[in-house]
Amino acid sequence: MLDAATAALLRTLFDEVCEGLPPYDTGARAHVASKMLEAATRGETKPEVLKEIGREALSQAPTMWR
Repeated sequence: MLDAATAALLRTLFDEVCEGLPPYDTGARAHVASKMLEAATRGETKPEVLKEIGREALSQAPTMWR
């Protein structure tokens, strides 16, 4: 379980990474969220690293808009 500060950080970074995605693109959003959550669960808390993990996941995500 993540502490409140890490969960809040993840929400903020997730919103930044997925800013350009349409809200209905749930597959891509879920992929990004899962990769960022995996990293945080392993102990990663650096915002720049988590954001890069999210961006990498987004580039590999199945998406409806590309």
